[in-house]
Amino acid sequence: MERINVSTGAKWEDIVGYSRAVKIGNLIEVSGTVATDGSGELVGKGNVYLQTKFIILKVEKVLEQLGASLKDVVRTRIFATDISKWEEIGKAHGEFFGTIKPCTTVVEVSALIDANYLVEIEFSAILVA
Repeated sequence: MERINVSTGAKWEDIVGYSRAVKIGNLIEVSGTVATDGSGELVGKGNVYLQTKFIILKVEKVLEQLGASLKDVVRTRIFATDISKWEEIGKAHGEFFGTIKPCTTVVEVSALIDANYLVEIEFSAILVA
């Protein structure tokens, strides 16, 4: 099976040695994604709802590059620095996945790669022929 790696140019990709997404066959895995725009700037400082929305929109574009969409997402893993904000995270997630209903997990972590990031999300998608 062919392996396709997608890079978004984030500074960490080359430093750490990872891809934003990898597609092998009908499986797509998307690395933990934070609210960083194409210029490397944080989006939604201090606002977990806006960060969550931005992340999902960012990943939607990556999925489209691989011939997929949010409808193909079967799992999300959400890492939050403050679990008490789960309702704001859930509201944003639900706006995109309310009818798709992938499996999901929300866990609190002590920190992300930068203190300004409040949420990081991983995605798994499967393309069905």
